[in-house]
Amino acid sequence: MEEQGLSTENLSGRELAELAVDMMHRTMVHHIFWFKEVEHQMGFEKALEIMANAYNNSRGIQLNRLGKLFGFKVIDGIPEPLLNMTSEKLTELIGILGVNWLAGDGVWFQAVEAEHGMLEAKRCNDSCWAWFSPFEAWSVKRLLNLPERPGTEGLKKALQLRLYAKVNVQSIIDEGPDSILFRMNHCRVQAARKSKGMEDYPCKSAGLVEYTNFARSIDSRIKTECIGCPPDDHPEEWFCAWRFYIEKESELQCSK
Repeated sequence: MEEQGLSTENLSGRELAELAVDMMHRTMVHHIFWFKEVEHQMGFEKALEIMANAYNNSRGIQLNRLGKLFGFKVIDGIPEPLLNMTSEKLTELIGILGVNWLAGDGVWFQAVEAEHGMLEAKRCNDSCWAWFSPFEAWSVKRLLNLPERPGTEGLKKALQLRLYAKVNVQSIIDEGPDSILFRMNHCRVQAARKSKGMEDYPCKSAGLVEYTNFARSIDSRIKTECIGCPPDDHPEEWFCAWRFYIEKESELQCSK
C-alpha cells in the first residue's frame, strides 16, 4: 500500500504553529544567503545597493499578506498597529528588540564556545562584526537619510540608533568641530559578568573591528581611536571609550 506523504493536514495546531515560526526563520536565513551570494559575486557595496531594492519590495509583499490574515493595514510600509502605539510603548518595543538581538548574539557565541572553545568563539565574533557593523551603519544611514559625508555630527545621530542604543547606557562628549568622545557607561554584558564576580570580557579586539567599521561606513573620513576597552583598565563610570575624529586638511598634508 502506498503511504501518504506528510502534509499540513496531518499536523496538530501546535505543530502547525511550530512550522509557521520555523518558516519565518527560514525566510530570514534565505534573505541572508541571498545577500551573501550577491556580495560574493558583485562586492559588498553593490550587494547593499541591490538589497535596498529587494528589502523594500519584499517587506511590502510580506506585510500586506500578513495584514490581510491578521486584519491590520499597512501604511507607507509600516503596520498600522505600530503607528497607533504610544511613543512609550514603541520605545519599550525597541528596547525589547535590542535585548533580543543581544541575546541572539550571546547564544551564537556560547554555541561556538561550547563546541570549539573561547578563542574560536572570539574569532568568529570579531569576523561577524566586520560584516555586521558596516551593514548596520548603512541601515541607520538610510533611516536618517544622511548625506555621503555627514561628519561627526552625522555619526553622533547614527550612534543613537544602533541596536546597542536602548540596551546599554552611552554618552557622547563634543571635543571640537570634528572630534567626539563616545563612552559606554553601562554595558549589559559586562555588568552581568560583574554582578557574578567575573572579570570583564576582553572585547577590545571586537570593538576595534566594530567601531572602526561603523564610523568609517558613516563617513569614510572618520578615524577611530580606542581610549580604553577590556581587557584594558577602565574607571567605574565607563566600560569602554572611543574617540572619533576627522583629521584637518593641514594635518593630512603634513603626514604625506
